[in-house]
Amino acid sequence: MKYRSLLVTGGAGFIGSMAVRLLAEEHPDARVTVLDKLTYAARRRNLQPLLSEGRVNLVVGDIADPAAAKEAMTGCDAVLHFAAESHVDRSLEDATPFIHSNVQGTLNLLQTARELGVTRFLHVSTDEVYGDVTGAERHSLETDAFAPRSPYSASKAAAEHLVSAYHASYGLDTIITRGSNTYGPRQYPEKIIPLFTLNALAGKPLPVYGRGGAIRDYMHVEDHARGILLALERGENGQAYNVGAREQVNGLQVAEGILGLTGRPMNLLQFVPDRLGHDYRYAIDPSKLETLGWTRRWSFSAGLEDTVRWYAEHKTWFEGPDA
Repeated sequence: MKYRSLLVTGGAGFIGSMAVRLLAEEHPDARVTVLDKLTYAARRRNLQPLLSEGRVNLVVGDIADPAAAKEAMTGCDAVLHFAAESHVDRSLEDATPFIHSNVQGTLNLLQTARELGVTRFLHVSTDEVYGDVTGAERHSLETDAFAPRSPYSASKAAAEHLVSAYHASYGLDTIITRGSNTYGPRQYPEKIIPLFTLNALAGKPLPVYGRGGAIRDYMHVEDHARGILLALERGENGQAYNVGAREQVNGLQVAEGILGLTGRPMNLLQFVPDRLGHDYRYAIDPSKLETLGWTRRWSFSAGLEDTVRWYAEHKTWFEGPDA
């Protein structure tokens, strides 16, 4: 790893904590600082035992707070920006926190990185900025126009425009990654796979939107984190990279797979009214990142089995006081 001191925003969250663990395991000489607000979806325990061993420094704070950003970023030569409000359904109920964290927070981090002379700023975005590609066989490319359709994806698109503007206007070295739907251990159970898994284990219904036909490119969190770290190290200044598994799976297949792995009956499927403005297909082409040497390690079937097993063994991970 050519960057010796890294700030990871949102590093106590789902994908961010996986990246932190990989950095600690594979680049033990790198100094890693995490800036995290520790919202409902993040946990200190996601970073254990690295915190207790002193291998990672945690700064609890808001990325939109200039003082917290400066404290955490001082002395860092690279920023990995994961921190974000990320749940579409919550954004449909209230977009305000998404603008605060995803737009204002990103702007604050960019300005701080510019002031402190950070060498590289990597922004973690989403395939949802491309919008719905239902009815097309093609996969979204990094050069495609944005067409966000939810407050969440609109806030992430806005954040990307700010990153690109700081690259063009101020010469900040930036990388953008756009990841597909990610699943795996330690994901807060508001997202489909952990929610359905915990519901199935408890014998509760699995609420499938509409008829379950919405297609997503499901990618295991380890593959996603490795793709981001590769883009950090080998990506070209000012470029964006799709990170996707080339695995198109619909919601009904997810639910049926989880019921099969947990040994629960199919009558736990519960079809509920569809999400407002539901995008029915996301599909991205990761060829550009693959040319840098990235390949996914997890198939969806193996990854789902791994994930269901983890939740079966950690049913109370997000309950009670944080470790």
